[in-house]
Amino acid sequence: MAAKTTDDDLYHTFHGEVNMTASELEKWLKTDESKSVGQASGDGESIGHQSGKHIVAILHKKKADLTPDDEAHMHKVHSYIARHLAQRPSGDVAHTPWRYSLMNWGHDPLKK
Repeated sequence: MAAKTTDDDLYHTFHGEVNMTASELEKWLKTDESKSVGQASGDGESIGHQSGKHIVAILHKKKADLTPDDEAHMHKVHSYIARHLAQRPSGDVAHTPWRYSLMNWGHDPLKK
């Protein structure tokens, strides 16, 4: 029996919370809005923007091909999305840094 590379619950949670497809996220990460939000890392790119690139790579992989680093990032994504959703501002969030940050992490709160 082959060993699982990632926990089934984490895998399903990640794919439930990351509601943007790889192509939607790749397109989003090229926008000025995407690049305008988040805490900058040492190279000037925001942590969320870097995360989005890793999420795209994860979304392109089969479950069996996920690495321990991918699994660790999936945990980080879950924690970020859960924490950030709890901080939802009032009013229309369509064009807010709050939404843009979540989208960098693969979750569009306006997507049904």
